[in-house]
Amino acid sequence: QVQLVESGGGLVQAGGSLSLSCVTSGGTVRGDAMAWFRQAPGKERDFVAATWTGGNSIYADSVKGRFTVSRDTAKNTMYLQMNSLKPEDTAIYYCATGLKTIYRPRNAAYNYDYWGQGTHVTVSS
Repeated sequence: QVQLVESGGGLVQAGGSLSLSCVTSGGTVRGDAMAWFRQAPGKERDFVAATWTGGNSIYADSVKGRFTVSRDTAKNTMYLQMNSLKPEDTAIYYCATGLKTIYRPRNAAYNYDYWGQGTHVTVSS
């Protein structure tokens, strides 16, 4: 059974930084993409960033230039470096893997099979 475990969340002041990690274990994962999503209270789960083979990555417009996604395949770990954090970045951050098909968007939550439990990020103003 594939498991994903996020860590690194916490409370930070606006303008600060946090680094999230997502470790994958167990089983063989279909596809090579991994992604971060987030869900703020009372809102739907939104795409944040994704990365796949060749160092390719995409970002939500709201985080471009502030967040950086990366992977260490040897450690089965994906990272999200978050800089210049804003109060509107407050959310539960989830990592996902197991891309169902490359013919559908990598920024779509429905296109991922496996999810972590999430890590809380709170940005105070």
